[in-house]
Amino acid sequence: QRQTTRHIMAHQPVKKPTAVSPETQVHKIRITLTSRNVPALEKVCSELIKGAKDQKLRVRGPVRIPTKVLHITTRKSPCGEGTNTWDRYEMRIHKRLIDLHSPSEIVKQITSINIEPGVEVEVTVTE
Repeated sequence: QRQTTRHIMAHQPVKKPTAVSPETQVHKIRITLTSRNVPALEKVCSELIKGAKDQKLRVRGPVRIPTKVLHITTRKSPCGEGTNTWDRYEMRIHKRLIDLHSPSEIVKQITSINIEPGVEVEVTVTE
């Protein structure tokens, strides 16, 4: 025996759209931090989150994205003669995501902190 419930839409009050000014409208903001230097990346993350929590914003993160490891293997000999010896280089790229729910002018205040050299910050705003 299944019980079913019916929702009658006619008896629910109609919500009128409220006029919200664009500066107080709450946006979903995603901050993407990318760096090769983990301590600098973690420092910037903690400063951003601390600033957001001081403003009493909803914060998600930092979400640690898997590290990209870029490999380059090259011959040591410039002319190609001699023993086949190889150099192996790698670059590790670390990435963090932070999600905020806030008005856009507050994010400008939060992201105005000193950002460590070598840390790239990308801010994406969605409705």
